[in-house]
Amino acid sequence: MHEFSVVQSLLDLIEKNAYENNAKAVSKVIVKIGKMSGIEPHLLKIAFDTFKEKTICENAELEMIIQDVVARCEDCNKDFTVENNKFICPFCNDYNLKILDGEDMYLLQIELDV
Repeated sequence: MHEFSVVQSLLDLIEKNAYENNAKAVSKVIVKIGKMSGIEPHLLKIAFDTFKEKTICENAELEMIIQDVVARCEDCNKDFTVENNKFICPFCNDYNLKILDGEDMYLLQIELDV
């Protein structure tokens, strides 16, 4: 389960930011998880709750925003949300697509107690 290593990297980043801002604790962490990121939200939550113990994030709430896959058709230049893993433009039925969003995980916000 690679969510453990993802959470460890996430906690390292949060702790670095908290230290740089003289925070005493972290109360909330907001992440955006793309549906094609390979991250399973429920496993990320379990890993976060496990690894946050005895860290600056011990009492932090994890909020996850799940991002749909958004693509642009390179032929008709229209953007759309990919539904049911159908990577076909709903406007012109072409396969020449560029993925715009939904492949990554981002740390969006940290609420610090200073």
